[in-house]
Amino acid sequence: MAPSPALRCCKRALNWIPVLFINLVVAWSYYAYVVELCVYTIPINAERSKCYLVIFHAFLAIFIWSYWKTIWSKPASPSIAFALPRAEKELYEKEQRAEMQQEILKRVAKNLPIYTRTAGGAIRYCDFCQLIKPDRCHHCSTCEMCVLKMDHHCPWVNNCVGFSNYKFFVLFLAYATLYCVVICATVVQYFIKFWTKELPDTHAKFHILFLFFVAALFFISIVSLFSYHLWLVGKNRTTIEAFRAPVFANGPDKNGFSLGFKRNLVEVFGDQAKNWIFPVFSSQGDGHSFVTRLVHIDPEQVNSILQQNGKMWDRTWHHNNTVVMTTNTPQRLCRLQQSEAQGI
Repeated sequence: MAPSPALRCCKRALNWIPVLFINLVVAWSYYAYVVELCVYTIPINAERSKCYLVIFHAFLAIFIWSYWKTIWSKPASPSIAFALPRAEKELYEKEQRAEMQQEILKRVAKNLPIYTRTAGGAIRYCDFCQLIKPDRCHHCSTCEMCVLKMDHHCPWVNNCVGFSNYKFFVLFLAYATLYCVVICATVVQYFIKFWTKELPDTHAKFHILFLFFVAALFFISIVSLFSYHLWLVGKNRTTIEAFRAPVFANGPDKNGFSLGFKRNLVEVFGDQAKNWIFPVFSSQGDGHSFVTRLVHIDPEQVNSILQQNGKMWDRTWHHNNTVVMTTNTPQRLCRLQQSEAQGI
């Protein structure tokens, strides 16, 4: 039974509580740093105070920019091309036998760039959204939609982290870490002075002591999460794929989408290094298809799929049971394994 509109409205409102909490903490940290530290504790005419304020505001601005881009970037959903045509949809809904439903899905999937399956080898179909799931796409019960290259649903941004905002999320973690580092590095000497009674007890003492503790605690928690996602980027995996390897024709392959560290990095951050540090969308592809270590695929079909993904490949040949391709942009070799048993 579907929840009532009032219940769904309350649930959506409650989902914003973690975001509100983060924003209140950031707002208080701004007051504690700018007013209590730079105005009341450090003489306002001191060069150190001005330098602290410039550095603090620079990191705060890029941190807030990345955070709000992660929050307000709408999750990308599959295109209409992945929905069943009307005739096949009617047949699918009328058919009661699971094996016959799979035959219908297989006929439709032949025309789509889809190579992953369920653990049982079936076509991945979403009964809620009524579409065939593209590779790396999953249904989010919180957002109530299928999300392209879904990584996870993050309560701290009240949004799904996926193809449309994964770069923003990683930058948000990076700049949140640096924001905490800036606070800890500049506050620590005044923290020690208040702690050892070198500075008189004032209303600023509580704010500065607490500011250091909060920044240090947030740094410890965020830097671990940031490190984990850097590892995922280097392996070209999502959080879901890290816990459950994608299943291809020859079975599960945790490295099925890995193209080497540099290509994996470029897939998320783009091929223009100047855009990497800014929360502007520069990820490669369209989120519907991904370059992968295809298994038992005809070379002409491989070229067609890769061209759909925006990659122009110039040569394909077979060597030692491995499909090998070269590309002009950039000049790299991408080995597509035909057998997971090779262990490469």
